[in-house]
Amino acid sequence: MMERLSPPGVPVPRGPYSPAVKAGGFVYVSGQVPIDTATNQVSLGDIKHETRLVLNNTKKILEGAGATLSQVIKCTVYLADAADFHAMNEVYAEFFGVDKPARTTVVCKFAMPELKVEIDCIAYLGG
Repeated sequence: MMERLSPPGVPVPRGPYSPAVKAGGFVYVSGQVPIDTATNQVSLGDIKHETRLVLNNTKKILEGAGATLSQVIKCTVYLADAADFHAMNEVYAEFFGVDKPARTTVVCKFAMPELKVEIDCIAYLGG
């Protein structure tokens, strides 16, 4: 069974995609950028601000799918600037603590050049 999810209180998709898809005991969370859910607008700032928003929104999406950050098995982090890695990693560690998922970090160009970070993930629900 597959279920496309758009839980309440999460950023409204800006394109033809679902915030999350639940399938085969997994939750696949689409790449999240720093959206302020109160305004549903991009909230630019330093890398720590943007990473915190991204991971808070990811956490809300996972909760809406019946999962938690501790169930995340894989993340992909996209950074506009490799120099932001250390600061992003500090915030990332606050969210994952001892429950460290596998991770890939990629330096890239974004369609919206002002963005500093985007993160997607996969969580395992068990079963």
